[in-house]
Amino acid sequence: MADKLNSMRLLDRQRITYTVHENDPAAPDAVAVAAAIGVPAAQVFKTLVVLGAGARPALAMVPADCQLDLKRLAVVAGVKRFDMAPHAEAERLTGLRVGGIGALALTAKRWPSYLDESALMHPIIYVNAGQRGVMIGIAPSDLVRVVGAIIGAIAAPVSSSL
Repeated sequence: MADKLNSMRLLDRQRITYTVHENDPAAPDAVAVAAAIGVPAAQVFKTLVVLGAGARPALAMVPADCQLDLKRLAVVAGVKRFDMAPHAEAERLTGLRVGGIGALALTAKRWPSYLDESALMHPIIYVNAGQRGVMIGIAPSDLVRVVGAIIGAIAAPVSSSL
C-alpha cells in the first residue's frame, strides 16, 4: 500500500499503535477477510450503518461471525428503534463502499458509534481502515477512545436456517 489512509493519519497524529493488514478487496464478507488476514473471525469487526427515526445515522461494530441485534442496539442507544441502512444508502451517507466502511475513516462525521462488548475480550481487534481490502489492527480501548464508541451487548450469533 503506497499511501496512508485518513484513518492511519488520524492514529499517527494521536500516537496510537496499529498494524495494517491488506487482503483481496473482493472478499465476500468479514469472515472471509478474517481468514485472509489469518485471525479468528471473532476479532474482525464489521462496521454497519444504521438509521434511527429522525436521528443521525450511527455506526455499529460487531464481530464478523455475528450479526447486529437491532433491538439490543436500540436499548443501548436509548432510542425506539434502528433499521439497517440499505447498501446504496450506506455508501451515499458515508462516501465509502460497502466492505470498506470503517468508524476510523468517519470520525469527522461525528456519528454515534457502538462497539459490541466482546471486543474487550481481545488485546487487538481488526476494523476496516476506510477502503476495501485494508484492515487496521488496534487495541479496543484505543478504538473506543478515538471514535467515542459506546460499548454494549449489540451482537447476536448468526442464525442458521436449516
